[in-house]
Parts: sequence; structure tokens; C-alpha cells
Amino acid sequence: MIPRFLIADNSQELPERVFVVHTQTPKCIIGGHIEDFDRDREIFWLDEALGEKELNQLLQDAEQFLDDELMYQDDLFDEEEAN
Repeated sequence: MIPRFLIADNSQELPERVFVVHTQTPKCIIGGHIEDFDRDREIFWLDEALGEKELNQLLQDAEQFLDDELMYQDDLFDEEEAN
């Protein structure tokens, strides 16, 4: 099973941006600034776009996923440094 969200980046060409890929229908890629995901946010639809209410929930879920993943990665890095 593929996770609902995946993190993607292209740090060589777009070092200030990060992308969250929504793998379920409607599929889309949400791009935002690495430090503030809402800044300069773009949505690239691979399927038909959502209505405003559903889109707002999807964006909240994507941002929460990104925050949680980045925090988890920081915790892993800190744990590895402690060992």
C-alpha cells in the first residue's frame, strides 16, 4: 500500500522548495517554501481539482504530514548524534 502522502524535493534546482505528493484520488503535488510551506504554495493537479472545503482539509492534512515528518527526521538525527 502506498502512503497517502510522500515528501519530494529537487534540492539541486529548487533548494528553497519542498513538495508533498498526495497519492490518493484526487492526486496532486503541493509545492511550498521549505521554511514556511504556505508561502508561495502551488498545487499541481494530476486529477480533477477539489472543491474549496475539501481542498482546505487536504492542504491542512498535507501541512500536518510535512510538519510531523520533518520533526520525526529531526528526532532521528538528534538520536543518532547522541549515540
